[in-house]
Amino acid sequence: MGTSVEEPPPVDASRDRVLRAERAGAVLRLRLNRPGSRNMIDEELLEALQNSLTGADRDPSVRCVVLAGSARDFCLGADLASSAAGAPATPLEYRQPLVPYQELFKTLWELETPVVSAVRGRVAGIGWMLALLADLVVAAEDGRWTHAFLRRGMAPHAGDPFFLPRVLPFHALNEIALLGDTVTSSDLYRWGAVNRLVPAESVETVADDLAARLAAGPTLSVGQARRLYRRSSVCDMATAFAEERAAIAMLSQTRDRVEGVASLLEGRRADFSGS
Repeated sequence: MGTSVEEPPPVDASRDRVLRAERAGAVLRLRLNRPGSRNMIDEELLEALQNSLTGADRDPSVRCVVLAGSARDFCLGADLASSAAGAPATPLEYRQPLVPYQELFKTLWELETPVVSAVRGRVAGIGWMLALLADLVVAAEDGRWTHAFLRRGMAPHAGDPFFLPRVLPFHALNEIALLGDTVTSSDLYRWGAVNRLVPAESVETVADDLAARLAAGPTLSVGQARRLYRRSSVCDMATAFAEERAAIAMLSQTRDRVEGVASLLEGRRADFSGS
């Protein structure tokens, strides 16, 4: 949702790519495509996700992103067999590989383009953040989630200690992190971390419907709302109020703001263009 006016590149639907980009109008679906590794994130997939999310936010023709997995699982975390997430020998070598993962989830958190996650099967490790940092989460009723870090003698990392307390209740987070027990999508729905709990075969259909609704909305306003709500969790009241005023001023002359007021006065449904 940036200022670029260039035509988006053609979609490469090749099945041998680790991340498949699928366009449906203004909606871009990014599908993790490492089914043989249960969609664990290696260096190549990490880079592809970072580039695709950043590119989507700069492309005004993309008005919503859907994150999905291939085959039976959404994402089982980082691929410990890859060089980015393996077993380094020194404390410094442990710290260095974390930075690209932290940057990925920072990007996902700070996007102005709305994101819907379509979660089937199992989720583990950093897969939690990929799923739950979306604006809307659609999860399969039979989904199973394992936090996994303490099970492997690790501390939560890759941004997990910053992001998950902002999307999960405190004691629920302690239960999943400290005990390491597997929880269900129903548990997350009960905790308010999942928006739609549906049969596995309906996950992508429901996610696509939500994405289409977001893409048809006033996407500049959606982007500002997304940013303001997320910023409010890390800034003081004075800063939040100042940023709110700036957002209102920025949106005041947009086509969608004019259309929104006109449709109200004329008693009709607004036809938003995303500009």
